[in-house]
This record gives sequence, C-alpha cells and structure tokens, in this order.
Amino acid sequence: MTVQPVNLSGLDLRTEIDRLRIERKAVILAHYYQKPELQDLADFVGDSLELSRKAAATDAEVIAFCGVKFMAETAKILSPEKIVVLPDVNAGCSLEDSCPPEKFAAFRAVHPEHIALTYINCSTEVKALSDVIVTSSSAETILAQIDPAQKIIFGPDRHLGGYLNRKFNRDMLLWPGVCIVHEAFSETELLKLKIKHPHAPIAAHPECPPAIVDHADYVGSTSGILNYAKAMDSAGLGGTLIVATEPHIIHQMQLAMPEKTFIGAPGADGNCNCNICPYMALNTLEKLYLSLRDLTPRVEIEEGLRLQAKRSLDRMLEMAGGTVGKGDLGRR
Repeated sequence: MTVQPVNLSGLDLRTEIDRLRIERKAVILAHYYQKPELQDLADFVGDSLELSRKAAATDAEVIAFCGVKFMAETAKILSPEKIVVLPDVNAGCSLEDSCPPEKFAAFRAVHPEHIALTYINCSTEVKALSDVIVTSSSAETILAQIDPAQKIIFGPDRHLGGYLNRKFNRDMLLWPGVCIVHEAFSETELLKLKIKHPHAPIAAHPECPPAIVDHADYVGSTSGILNYAKAMDSAGLGGTLIVATEPHIIHQMQLAMPEKTFIGAPGADGNCNCNICPYMALNTLEKLYLSLRDLTPRVEIEEGLRLQAKRSLDRMLEMAGGTVGKGDLGRR
C-alpha cells in the first residue's frame, strides 16, 4: 500500500500541538539533543531517564517522547499503563545498534563469572539481559558499590567504560560500541580552539574518546555539563565554555545564561555539523503533531520482557539513590 504524503500547509503546528496536548492528556518530553523548537514546546527537557521518571510521576495518559527509541522504551518500561509515542520510529541510536541482544547474550554466556553493568543507551532486550543499568550520572556511584574483585562486563559504550576503568582502577570487560556523535570530535581541532580561547574550560561527556576527555576540565553527563556551566561564575571560570557533547544542549545554556559564550567542540572539519545526532534530528514539529493526532508510532513491549528489563532499572535506582538525572561523573 502506498502511503500518501500528509499536507500540513496552513496549520499552525505549535497551536495544534498545544491543542492535542490537552485533548490527549499528553506530556511532551524533549531530550537536550533535540532541535530548539522541540525543546521550547516540551513540558520537560532533560536527560533520558530523568524525563521518563518525570513523565511517570504525572497523571498524563500519553507520553510523546522527542528523543530516540531506547528512551521511549524506557518511558514505557516505567509507565506501562500510558501510551508512549515516538515522533519518528526510525530515531535509533548507534550505541543500541552496536549491541544486538543475541550477540550480547552469547558474550555473557562466554563470561558467566561476570555481571553485566550496562549503559542505558541500549535496547529493552539488552536491559533484560543485564544485572544493573547505569546512566552517565549514576555510573560512578553504582560502580563504587561493587566489590573490586567482582568481574564486570560494561557495555555498550567502550569510552564511558574506559573512563570508569581509568578513574576507578578497574578492569571491566568492555563491549566495543561507540556513540557516532561523540566519536566525531577532533583532538587537533579542539586544541586549535583552545589556543583561540586559552582561558575557556572544556566540559566533555564521557562518551567522548580519551583524547578528548583527557583535555577536559570537567567530565560529566549532559545535565552535569549544564550544571557546570551554571556554576562557572562562582568558580571563577570566566564567561566562555567549550562544550564537547551534542551541540543542541547549548540551546538550554543560552536560555539560562545569555550573558555567557558557549562554543561547541569541533569535528574533524573544524565545525560542529558532524556532531549533530542524525537520529535525534529525525524528530520534527510535523512528526510530533502527527504522533499526537494519530497516537502512532506507539512503543509496545511484551510484559514479560518489560518486567525483566525493569529489574535492571530498579536495581540502578536502588543503588544510585538520588543521583540519577541530577549528578554527574565529577570533576577531573
């Protein structure tokens, strides 16, 4: 069957989205890496797990998650009674793609003495195969509670796992996945930028390669980087910050701190274009409107699988306490 294109010309999308938000009893979530126009109309903007927890605490009947597939799935795991829609069903994640469940299960079978400490950027199926899920804001707190003698598989992000290995003198077995966005930053171009702005600190996400992280004054989650920017004045760090993560976070920084200057860390071509997440960019105002209008594409998870995945998330929340969505990996 041929799908006919939808003519949305003449519609005031912002007004229509607000109308549907009320009619559907919906809450709209936008990750920090979404386009500014989606961030500006969302009920909540933040990191993925933080958003899912906020949505679960509302009385909304529909969650429209402007993010990527694993984020919307996490929202469904925590709110099974709610309808969860993702504006573009093809909004995936390179880290999730790097770790197919069947290969992860086989890898675990070869290393039965290891527990699986797994980054939240993975599929529901991989979460179900894991012992504890971590976020970039909870990983340090959780790892500190695990006996140093315990063997650990960490996946799917080898850069985050490697950062934790170095910081904690651990020897976790790392799954070889990377985030294509954070992998694209160039050390050479970053150093050129630092020469131009010698007094500007560098804040980096731990998904960045070691060559980038090693130059950072601060390493932390997206929320942590935002908090670091807000604390620059009191720390005497001046008014310019170089940001080594997906550049759409800078929108929130500019809204909160218009007097400061935020510069996205460059890619190999000397600019930030290659560091825009192509998956996050698939979501648009038009697709958000259609997802609220038609309540599709819906995220559906078989109940047995959902409960298995929820166990690893619950374990994270137990071990992380109040740090999830609020903290970071700390200053270097």
